[in-house]
Amino acid sequence: MAEEAVTDAPELAAGDGVRRRDFINIAAVSVAGVGGLSTLVPLISQMSPSADVLAQSSTEVDISAIETGQAIKAVFRSQPVFIRNLTPAEITEANEVAVASLRDPQTLAERTLKSKENWLITMAVCTHLGCVPLGAGEGESRGEFGGYFCPCHGSHYDTAARIRKGPAPLNLEVPDYEFVSDTVVKIG
Repeated sequence: MAEEAVTDAPELAAGDGVRRRDFINIAAVSVAGVGGLSTLVPLISQMSPSADVLAQSSTEVDISAIETGQAIKAVFRSQPVFIRNLTPAEITEANEVAVASLRDPQTLAERTLKSKENWLITMAVCTHLGCVPLGAGEGESRGEFGGYFCPCHGSHYDTAARIRKGPAPLNLEVPDYEFVSDTVVKIG
C-alpha cells in the first residue's frame, strides 16, 4: 500500500502544475488584452472629429427673404452654397431640356426636393478647378443658359445648375438638405 501512495503523489503534483501554468497563461493574456485596449481607446478616440468640426456639420439658412428669381450665397463647411428660388419660367425651361443631351444627365426633379421644386440648393464650387461661379448676385453674369457662369475657364450652367458648356465635367453638386420649416432650410 505504501507503494500506491507514492505513485499517486507524483500524479497529483503534475496535475497541480498544469493548473498553475494555465492560470499564468490566462493572467498574462488578460493583462496583454487590457494593455492593448488601454492603448487603442485613446488612439481611436483621437480620430473622431473635434467640436468645431461637428459644429460645421450642418447649417441652417433662413430663406424667407429670397424672392422668386433671386439667389443667395451661404456658407456650408467653409464652402459657398447657392440657394436659388426658381421662377416658374426657369422650372419650365429646365424641364424642357433633353436630359440625354447633357454631359452630366440629371433632371431638375433629381436635383430638388419633390414638394419644393422651386428651391435649388447647390455647392457654389465649379466642378472644373474649384472656382466660385457667378450668377447669384444682382447684375452678375449668368452665362448663356441663365444659370451660373464660371469666369475662371468659361463653364456655363443652366437654371438647374447643370453643366451645359465649358470644361467642367459635372453639374454643381447638390448637398444633403431638408426643410426644417417653410422658411428655414438645413444643409448637411
